[in-house]
Amino acid sequence: MASAVLSQSVFSSLTSSPSTNAKKSVDGALPFSVSFKQPRLISRSHVVSTHLKKAQKSFIANCAPSADSSAEIPIELKYPAFPTVMDINQIREILPHRFPFLLVDRVVEYTPGVSAVAIKNVTINDNFFPGHFPERPIMPGVLMVEAMAQVGGLVMLQPEVGGSRDNFFFAGIDKVRFRKPVIAGDTLVMRMNLVKLQKRFGIAKMEGKAYVGGEVVCEGEFLMAMGSE
Repeated sequence: MASAVLSQSVFSSLTSSPSTNAKKSVDGALPFSVSFKQPRLISRSHVVSTHLKKAQKSFIANCAPSADSSAEIPIELKYPAFPTVMDINQIREILPHRFPFLLVDRVVEYTPGVSAVAIKNVTINDNFFPGHFPERPIMPGVLMVEAMAQVGGLVMLQPEVGGSRDNFFFAGIDKVRFRKPVIAGDTLVMRMNLVKLQKRFGIAKMEGKAYVGGEVVCEGEFLMAMGSE
């Protein structure tokens, strides 16, 4: 009798309708649940905006002062001195000029017979400032040209390149332009290059530029006549 009841119970559970099973499943507690989420649509503008925000954060992080910036190098230690290829004593051995007309303090680059770069430290103690001008000290343009010519003399006043240690003279000045005023406290950096040399006539054509702080303040072309011993 018991086996017949059990068999009938199993048979009725297997032959029950799907709707009945579904109803029981809904009414009864299920051990788990399944849910479906709709995919999220991401627009192109949203992606671009996200990348821009990340890039901005990265830029700000890179530009932010680092821990080492607090130990910044003092300004007096940042700028090295000009190199010395030829000091004032060596310059005096070549140029015949003397105070107050020796306008070259140091040579920082030198190739005899080709080019030279030299400096003139402009100070308020230069003897031309009291008269040019008392209220606004400016280095006279003609003295800038003279200083550049002296650098040209350093290039050419060498016997081994056809020059003389005695004399050289201006033969002409062309295309001279003054770009900016030079004042006390400036360092005038002058470059002179030999363009052409006529040894037979002792004539040298040179090009020169003078700089202050990397900016051209004076430039021109020079003709120089070399003296003979």
